[in-house]
Amino acid sequence: MPLQNLVEYFNDRFGQEHRSSFRPFILEEGTISALFGQIKIGSVFSPIRLAQKPAEIVGHGAKLKVSTHEVQYLYSDEIENLLSNHPHQANDFESIINFDRLSRTVHMLNYLPITHLQGALFVEVDPRHILGVKKDHGAYFEEVIGQCGLETKNVVIIMAVNSNYARHYQELVTGLDNYRHRSYQIALKFDYVAQEGQSFDLISKLSPNYVSLSARHLDHVRDNAIFEKLRDLKALVVSTGGQSILQQIDQKKSDLLARNAGFDLVQGSYYERASAPVFSPESLDAEVSANG
Repeated sequence: MPLQNLVEYFNDRFGQEHRSSFRPFILEEGTISALFGQIKIGSVFSPIRLAQKPAEIVGHGAKLKVSTHEVQYLYSDEIENLLSNHPHQANDFESIINFDRLSRTVHMLNYLPITHLQGALFVEVDPRHILGVKKDHGAYFEEVIGQCGLETKNVVIIMAVNSNYARHYQELVTGLDNYRHRSYQIALKFDYVAQEGQSFDLISKLSPNYVSLSARHLDHVRDNAIFEKLRDLKALVVSTGGQSILQQIDQKKSDLLARNAGFDLVQGSYYERASAPVFSPESLDAEVSANG
């Protein structure tokens, strides 16, 4: 289905769900964006690569591109709906769920032109969304994916692990398992080398397809045992049948760390620069030997 037709379809669907004449999805110069209050959201895709062969791309991570937007005036019928409908629905969870669904629909529509590259699409889901939806996690997004002619097995649902949600880990595991039952892949994202028992238990319980770490945080860590901790994390991920990703790699030293620590996949601006080296198995082997 042409992009314009998909935009019209999702705008009609949004109007029916919210009993509104507002049409949030916009197609401009072949790119989809959506309006949410005072902001306009779009997509940026970053390739995810094999650590030992960075020229080989296995998927793309989707990030939000956000800009400000002048709020449109409400139509009179929308004002009546706001006054007469259930006011309790305008709580934090409801807003987060709506925003998450809107942004993932934008990502899926923008991903369509590059689906020929194969691989998986990695999209983040807010933990509050998972807690706010009590059942059938992924059903709404599955319909979006189906309308775009794609399959859930090629979509990776990423959840950032945050200690603030530690007492809700079981509910989060249940929600993520619901996604998995619909054939989505699952990823856990850490900003630091998490070795506390709860984080390792979460990985063991969920057995995610992917576990990722941020290289930017590692650049500021003063820990002589950091390499051993990375190895331990890698071993745990392997034991649960998953793959490890080092993300936000901006420098050569982070790329070397990823490969020497045995990470499976990498992502970051280091690989996107015009001045980046030509990646080949031979050059990488030589570089590792020289630095090993």
